[in-house]
Amino acid sequence: MGMKTCGGGDGKIEKWKNSSPVISRSKMKIWMVRATTTVLLWTCVVQLTALGELWGPRVLKGWPSCFTPPSSSVSSTTSTSNSNPFLAVKLSSVPAKLPLPPKRVYKNNGYLMVSCNGGLNQMRAAICDMVTIARYLNVTLIVPELDKTSFWADPSEFQDIFDVDHFISSLRDEVRILKELPPRLKRRVEQGMFYSMPPISWSNISYYLEQILPLIKKYKIVHLNKTDARLANNGLPLEIQKLRCRVNYNALRFTTQIEDLGRRVIRILRQNGQFLVLHLRYEMDMLAFSGCTQGCNDKEVEELTRMRYAYPWWKEKEINSDLKRTEGLCPLTPEETALTLRALEIDPNIQIYIAAGEIYGGERRMESLAASYPNLVRKETLLRQSDLRFFQNHSSQMAALDYLVSMESDIFVPTYDGNMAKVVEGHRRFLGFKKTVLLDRKHLVFLIDQYNSGVLDWNEFSSSVKVVHSKRMGNPTRRVVISDRPKEEDFFYANPEECLQLPDSM
Repeated sequence: MGMKTCGGGDGKIEKWKNSSPVISRSKMKIWMVRATTTVLLWTCVVQLTALGELWGPRVLKGWPSCFTPPSSSVSSTTSTSNSNPFLAVKLSSVPAKLPLPPKRVYKNNGYLMVSCNGGLNQMRAAICDMVTIARYLNVTLIVPELDKTSFWADPSEFQDIFDVDHFISSLRDEVRILKELPPRLKRRVEQGMFYSMPPISWSNISYYLEQILPLIKKYKIVHLNKTDARLANNGLPLEIQKLRCRVNYNALRFTTQIEDLGRRVIRILRQNGQFLVLHLRYEMDMLAFSGCTQGCNDKEVEELTRMRYAYPWWKEKEINSDLKRTEGLCPLTPEETALTLRALEIDPNIQIYIAAGEIYGGERRMESLAASYPNLVRKETLLRQSDLRFFQNHSSQMAALDYLVSMESDIFVPTYDGNMAKVVEGHRRFLGFKKTVLLDRKHLVFLIDQYNSGVLDWNEFSSSVKVVHSKRMGNPTRRVVISDRPKEEDFFYANPEECLQLPDSM
């Protein structure tokens, strides 16, 4: 009986052994189907979430996009800051953390290296252009090299000013960006096996597709050694203009160190109420470059002239200062600025943050402005010296601080339409057309001269200044297009209208 029982048991075991692979395979198939389905569903959810963050309704977005300027969020932030200045300041340029967008897959046509030239904001605009060009050429962009040989001689690298990881990851659904060339290609560059050239200024995208792309395909690596104003303001496809905005307002985020210090400056200012940022472009380099010497003594005029001749890339040498001034081509002097602000009835008790380097002529030239507006401050007076020790001799990092404060100010007033003035103007438009006083220097110097000579009394002068500037407060407007003279037309980054919500009547 035991043997039988045992034998019967052996039969069952044998049967189980024979059938177990079938059962195992069946269960494995079911498990694999479930696992594959789960992975696919999860991938779809992640992809849809990322796309929703990029293209979805504004309520789903954690950062401003070039498609829906966050005017409501800006106004609410400003009102919160005004009602309780001790609350943590929320910078408009700081987006919330988002899932990474899916990578764009494309056949790589080669590698694009770029060397930016000029100051911080000239380079900022150029970086936006170069990203856009790389995207439409289907090439890999190497993180841009910043200018270290200009007047300011700032040794800062890209990652010293901008959050390079955010820059790369936030644009991965548009273009592949690398911090440096792969080793094999780096050796080719070291051996001089690449093509270097300056692209033609104000070019259309067709120039890059027809002239630059064939060079990249031929040499695999092309280096663009000039980047300022190399892409047209107008006549470009809408998706190109919107990508320029996306890079400028979303991808180019300053480093944490710069952002944190910017927040501190803004918090200090907000504790005392509203503030105006005055971009007083009355520094030695600007005066030497422009040849504008209004109010300077003979020794200063001689010093500025020597400096202009010392820089060979400043091509204009013989300059009639008086003529340039009457044509509105000179920055306003501190004295002219004081008269203008008073004429516009800017509150004399408002804090005025000077966003500039060292003012040429020092306290002597600032006397009239300080007398009219005693609450003049600078980052150097608001912060401890130790706070700025890492920024010393790094003009671009100092300019980044001024940029952040300018973005958050109640009023922004530039005294010259240089690169910072233009880029900040456009960014403030994007943030909901924040008040930006765009001074008409040609009209102003005429009115100021009439007032100083006694032709106009104060009331007449003030009334005229207000009339001239009634529609120059950063209001929604169309860019002025001059097709055959792009240098004289409105700069794209000063008024990126394709990325703004303009009234239907415009």
